[in-house]
Amino acid sequence: MVPRITGRALNRRVPNVGAHAGDADTVIATFDNGARVVVIRLPHLATAAVSVFVRSGSQHESARLNGIGHVIEHMAFKGTRSRDCQQINLDAERLGAEVNAHTDKDHTAFHMRGVARDAAAFVGMLGDIVRESSFPRAELERERNVILHEYADDEDDAMATAFKQFDRACFGAHPAARPVIGTRANIRRFTRSELVAWVRQQYTASNTIVGVAGNVDPDRIVAAAKAAFGGMPAGSENLVAAPVWRGGTRVRHLPGSSMVHVVLGFPTPSLVAKHQAFVVAAALLGEGMSSPLLDRLRERRGLVYHADCWTDVRDAYGQFVIEASTAPGHLREYVRAVTGLLHLHVGATDRVALQRARNQAGVRVLSAHEEPSRRLELAALDLFALGRVRSCDELLASITATSPTQVRAAFARMLDATAAIAIAGKIAKGDAEHMARLLGQRGA
Repeated sequence: MVPRITGRALNRRVPNVGAHAGDADTVIATFDNGARVVVIRLPHLATAAVSVFVRSGSQHESARLNGIGHVIEHMAFKGTRSRDCQQINLDAERLGAEVNAHTDKDHTAFHMRGVARDAAAFVGMLGDIVRESSFPRAELERERNVILHEYADDEDDAMATAFKQFDRACFGAHPAARPVIGTRANIRRFTRSELVAWVRQQYTASNTIVGVAGNVDPDRIVAAAKAAFGGMPAGSENLVAAPVWRGGTRVRHLPGSSMVHVVLGFPTPSLVAKHQAFVVAAALLGEGMSSPLLDRLRERRGLVYHADCWTDVRDAYGQFVIEASTAPGHLREYVRAVTGLLHLHVGATDRVALQRARNQAGVRVLSAHEEPSRRLELAALDLFALGRVRSCDELLASITATSPTQVRAAFARMLDATAAIAIAGKIAKGDAEHMARLLGQRGA
């Protein structure tokens, strides 16, 4: 995504505020049409982060429309009913504002950040972009080429290719497996009328959250959000059925690559279920240079030059992810070693290692809490999935309370499932079959 941005006003009664707030500095308002506002008061900041989150991402798209949300994210800045692209850019930049946007599996978001006194104006500007984009045909043809360049760059990224294969191994034909960027054929084909129809269907009040974090007046922000989004059609929630975990092996040979990139993973509970033990398990296995993944496999044995481990927990599903880049001759040994580490953690939990993992996971919570844009996104995702915003204390307590028994059970539960593994790059003959046999799964 690339980006840019005024205001437009609609009118109705400003609602009561304060429902379901996680922390004391957080205020939440819900309008009659279902649109919500999250205001996080951060008096120590001179700037304010302003975002609009729409519960519409690639997991909501059919195969024929895969990638349309990403195209809309680009095109939203190319003109509205009242302003052309150049005016949108100037209106934001004359206030010194940074503007951006992103599309993900489960949502699309539009952002501005600038001086806190302009936060209400930013809400109006983003409201104009989200609600009034006109998708000029000439701009669509130009931007189509930009997105095709982005697609080619993504195709050239070996690790990105491995992750796309990994999602397919995890979820098969479910929309959660589809890439955010879509397909080359879809990008070339999308019409203006399809963009307009998709926005009309997906961009509704029940799927929209306005977030503002900074030294701002909550009442003023809520009023600005009411003017911009209070007249938005209510619509219905964009919900998707949870994907069924598939597992298996997927391989993509990349001519000219001298490395092999591996993504290995297992299912975890979603955001609405008990998932914290899996978060701690990921930190225990692979966060930091003293973790087994990095200390034993990288530092002591030199099997990889890059490795990482984390959980991707979303509204409908979760993934435990181990990624690594290695030399082709080390691939089989690396996967054997990782598998051994996973089984080792089913049987025993080192006390010091668990303390490290809990503390590292806790620091990540605190760091996110201190970053306004990240905190807004986490609050919005909580509201979409849970209907409330979890407080920092609640998140920290859930990590601290995770017991050794729960962590071992998390590893055991994952190993009971069929692993998903994706390999991209320079792959030796027989590697894929060897991986499948090692992990007891089917190939693809």
